[in-house]
Amino acid sequence: MIVHSLKCFGAAPGGGNAALVVDNDHGTQAQRQAFTRERQVSACVFLDRQADGSIVLDYFYPHTRSPLCLHATLAAAHVLLAAPGAPAALTITTAMRGQALQLVRRAEGLFIGLAPQPAPAVQVEKYVPSELMGQHMHLLSPPVVASVGSPKLLLEVADRTTLRALRPNLELIADWSALHKVNGCYAYCRTGEHEYEGRNFNHLDPALEDSATGVAAGALAAHVQQSLRLHQGHVTQQPCLIDVQYGAQAIWVGGMVQRST
Repeated sequence: MIVHSLKCFGAAPGGGNAALVVDNDHGTQAQRQAFTRERQVSACVFLDRQADGSIVLDYFYPHTRSPLCLHATLAAAHVLLAAPGAPAALTITTAMRGQALQLVRRAEGLFIGLAPQPAPAVQVEKYVPSELMGQHMHLLSPPVVASVGSPKLLLEVADRTTLRALRPNLELIADWSALHKVNGCYAYCRTGEHEYEGRNFNHLDPALEDSATGVAAGALAAHVQQSLRLHQGHVTQQPCLIDVQYGAQAIWVGGMVQRST
């Protein structure tokens, strides 16, 4: 087993959302879940190299297996594309749903290409956002579930002050998400033209709040149908920046990757 420790989407050197990339592992799902739980990192991705040369990515959070995690995918892209002699582009698939992802090394950095995915048809009653967030919520737009492979409930709040003060009911979010086949809530606000800030609520432990959530950035771009820059990680003291390039055929999610010290 080879374990690579990386930080992804950091807005400055040394920052970012931590992920482990595990290569040459042949453990069971239960063993992989236990490994991730013991490490208490926000996400682990296991590289499963197939006999035909293809690669499948299997994602785990400390509390559950996931169909997709883009900051872990970006970490895997660094391992697969940054080595000397590595290709500039690679197509991989995800373990749970067989979703195809394009990994590309460009002059401006690493990007993941993927398409919007069908999202669960969820009727979100007016009281639901307030219950999930544990306070009265005044949203600037109707709540919506959107997905590029891991569905998120998107909640638009008024400003950074409101966003950063949120203290949601994480257990209720987990229960509601499981019931509706959604992978947590993403609260966000607009901060400028094509500029946003957001927070992801998926982990049960507040200490494991994501500093960057690529699947939410992709879902938000798919929802607003435009390219955007998404800031995240102020509350976790790991400022992150996700660059999303929106297209009719594909959404490209990219950012900085660096090895952890």
